[in-house]
Amino acid sequence: MNSHGQDIFDKMRLPPELDAYVRQTNPWWEGKPGRLLPVYRRWAFDLLLRKLHTRLAPAIVLRGARQVGKTTLQEQIIEHLLKIEAVEPRRVLRVQFDEIPTLGGLREPVLAITRWYEDRILGQTFNEAAHAGKPAYVFLDEVQNLTDWAPQLKALVDHHTVHVIVTGSSALRIEAGRDSLAGRITTIELGTLLLREIAGLRLGQDLFPFLAGNGLESLLRSEFWHDLVIDTVKYREIRDRAFESLSERGGYPIAHAQPDLPWPEVADQLVENVIRRVIQHDLRLGERGRRRDPQLLEEVFRLACRYAGQSPSPATFVAEIREVLRANVGWQRILSYLRFLDGSLLVKLVRPLELRIKRSKGNPKLCILDLGIRASWLQEVVPLDPKRLASVSHLADLAGHLAESVVGAFLSGLPHLDLAHFPERPTEPEVDFILTIGEKRIPLEVKYRRRIDPLRDTLGLRSFVEKAHYNAPFGILVTMDDDVQIPDPRIITVSLPTLLMMR
Repeated sequence: MNSHGQDIFDKMRLPPELDAYVRQTNPWWEGKPGRLLPVYRRWAFDLLLRKLHTRLAPAIVLRGARQVGKTTLQEQIIEHLLKIEAVEPRRVLRVQFDEIPTLGGLREPVLAITRWYEDRILGQTFNEAAHAGKPAYVFLDEVQNLTDWAPQLKALVDHHTVHVIVTGSSALRIEAGRDSLAGRITTIELGTLLLREIAGLRLGQDLFPFLAGNGLESLLRSEFWHDLVIDTVKYREIRDRAFESLSERGGYPIAHAQPDLPWPEVADQLVENVIRRVIQHDLRLGERGRRRDPQLLEEVFRLACRYAGQSPSPATFVAEIREVLRANVGWQRILSYLRFLDGSLLVKLVRPLELRIKRSKGNPKLCILDLGIRASWLQEVVPLDPKRLASVSHLADLAGHLAESVVGAFLSGLPHLDLAHFPERPTEPEVDFILTIGEKRIPLEVKYRRRIDPLRDTLGLRSFVEKAHYNAPFGILVTMDDDVQIPDPRIITVSLPTLLMMR
C-alpha cells in the first residue's frame, strides 16, 4: 500500500462513469467511427500536423476562443492519423475535459487517465510504445479547466515519449502554465475564419496566403505591400464576395458552414455557445476566492462592443457602468473584467505604444474578436461591405470604428507581432496601430470612407515616419476602396479586403 492507501492495481482504475465516458469518446478503440466531421479543414490543420510529426516541442497547445474549430481540428487530425497514416486505433487517446463527468476525486486527472490508458488500452507504457516505433498520441481538449493542469502535463512529457496536443479557450490559464512548461510547448493561436477561409468554405475557392509562415521580416519591405495589392487584384471578385459574407455574418465557422441558416438563428447560437458560455462557465472557473459578477461582465462586454475600435477613457466606462447597474463600481474592477475578456480571447486589448525612454500614457484600444459576436450580442448588424454600407449611410462613422476593430483583431492574430496604438500627444497626432518588428516600426492608419484627403488623412502617418527615432521605413493607409492614390511615396495604400487576404 502507498501513502494514499492505494495499491498499484487501484491506480489503474477509473471511476465507472469516467471509465465509460473515456471509452465512449474514443470509439475507434472498438472499431467504430467518430462523429461525421466537416470536409473543410482550417489553415491550422497542416501546421498542426507538421508540428506533431517534427516534434520540436513535446506538446502543442492550440488556443482560441470558443467555437472557432479547435475540437474539430483535433478530431480531423485523429481521423487523418487513423485513415491516412494507418495509426493503430489503440495508440490514440482523446479526453474532452470541457464535458467530462465527475472526476471521482482524482487529484491528478491527466496523469490518472493516461496511466489507465497505458494499462487498459495501449497495453504497454508510452516509452515502450515509442521504443517499438509506435508512439501514442494524446489529445487533451479544454484542459485548462483543470486545476494544476500544467504541472501534470509537464510530468507527462518529461517522463514519457508521447505526442501531445492540448486545446484551450482561455489565454490567461494557458499563459499561466507557460512558466512550468517552458521549452516543452509550442503554441498555435486559432481565431475566427480568415477571409481566404471564407472563400474556401463558402465559394469552394482555395487561395494561398500571401504572407509566408516563417517570419514577419517581409512586412518591413515596401515591395511586399505593393505585391500584395497586385496579387490580390487577380482574385478581386472572389475576395469581394468573401468580404461581403464576412460583413454580413462575421467569421465564426458556424455562420458559414450553413449559409442558408437565417442570421437570427446563427446569432442565438453565438450568444448561447460563445458569450454565455464565457460569462456563465469560464467566469465561474476564475481565481479561487475571487468574487466574480456575471452581470458586471455582461455590461463590460456590452460596452466593449459599443466602443469597438476606440479607446474610451476609464471615466466613460465607470459612468456608464454605474448608471446601468446602479452600483459603485470602480475602474480597477472594470479593467480586471476587460482583461478577463481579453484572456477569453473575445476582446483584444491593444495597449498604447511604450518606448524605452518613457512610458506612454493612454487607454487600451478595444478590438472585438469578430463582427458576428458584436452583432449577435448587441442585435445590431453594421455592414462593412461598401455596397451595403452605401444604403445605410447613417452608419458610416460606426462602420469606420468597426473597420478599425477588424484590423486590430486581425493584426493581433499575427504570430510574434508586437502591436500597439499611438495615442495623440501634445505635439503628435494619433496613429491607429503601430507594428513593431525587431527595431523597426510601421505605423498603420485606418480610413474606412469613400473619400480620402491625401493630406489630412495621412497626417498621423507622415508625422510618425518623419521622426527618425521611431525608425519607420514607411506607413500603411488601410482604405475602403482599392483605387486610392496618395502622392507621397512613403505612404502605401491597401484596401481592407486586401489586407485581410494577407494571411
